[in-house]
Amino acid sequence: MKTLKGVMVGAGYFSQFHAEAWQRMESASIVAICDKEPAKAKKIAQAYGIPRVYTDAAQMFAKENPDFVDIVTPPKSHFPLISLAVDHGIHAICQKPLADTFEEVQEIEAVLQGSNVRFMVHENWRFQPWYREMKSLKEKGVLGDRVFHLAFRMRTGDGWGESAYLDRQPYFREMPRLLIHETGVHFVDTFRYLEGEIDEVFAQLRTLNPVINGEDSGLVMFNFASGASGIFDACRYNEPYHNNPRFTFGQMLMEGEGGSIQLDDEGYLWVKPLGKAPFKHPFEPSLEGVSGDAVHACLRHFVENLVNGKEFETGIEDYQKTLRVVEAIYRSQKEGRKISLHKVLN
Repeated sequence: MKTLKGVMVGAGYFSQFHAEAWQRMESASIVAICDKEPAKAKKIAQAYGIPRVYTDAAQMFAKENPDFVDIVTPPKSHFPLISLAVDHGIHAICQKPLADTFEEVQEIEAVLQGSNVRFMVHENWRFQPWYREMKSLKEKGVLGDRVFHLAFRMRTGDGWGESAYLDRQPYFREMPRLLIHETGVHFVDTFRYLEGEIDEVFAQLRTLNPVINGEDSGLVMFNFASGASGIFDACRYNEPYHNNPRFTFGQMLMEGEGGSIQLDDEGYLWVKPLGKAPFKHPFEPSLEGVSGDAVHACLRHFVENLVNGKEFETGIEDYQKTLRVVEAIYRSQKEGRKISLHKVLN
């Protein structure tokens, strides 16, 4: 029996993945969806069995009196929607990027403080099953006592040509910050999930497609507090060799004193102990939902911890640590030097 009543705000491209995941949730039910364009909201509602449609979030909050709201809208709308949820005493989970500036994120935190509203950032990357399994293997000692290096290579191929991004998320074209602010933030958070806090960054970012405003290619190097290093090699312009680039978005490699673990394009994990032959780890990624059913796992975490009162993995205080790294990356690009996280935004 479904126990929590929820509503959604936003019926754009990514809302379909949220609505589909909620449809399979046993402990929560979405009873209404809101979008300024009613045709979009009706389409999602009809496809995923959502009973009611609104064009005004305040009206929906007042009439439905939900336990929580799932905010699936572009960043500019997040602050007013979260503030509105706080005014109505409604718990919230909100898609990233949380805001266009770090200062606005701090304003959101200030609104949440002093209220009884619980809040989580919908950062689903760390909930992709292969990363949960990689961390489990690391904790079991597969990599030895120390991790030396993490590396991720990403090619999405959706950002080339004059019509780049128009079919999915056209607002990407106008964003002054794109690759790191919108996409790279996932990997910063995932790197933190796997190896802990980041002390230093050095970045080189470029804009390859002249029809967009923000950067679409970059190389970012990390130094972790643990002593490990990391690299994020990403490009939204060039295409991958894999037929489904949006499944894993690329390949991850973790290396340590005892060997290495590699994530391939199909979500499988390969283990290479030092001095031994590599082997395929007995792990089967889910083919439901999106990216190994990461959206469902993220939303389930939100509902479960909302019920049991436990801390969210990506609550706003922890997520600001990820955003501090993002800001340091852009500062590194601007100043052409390595940036210490101990000195940025303090």
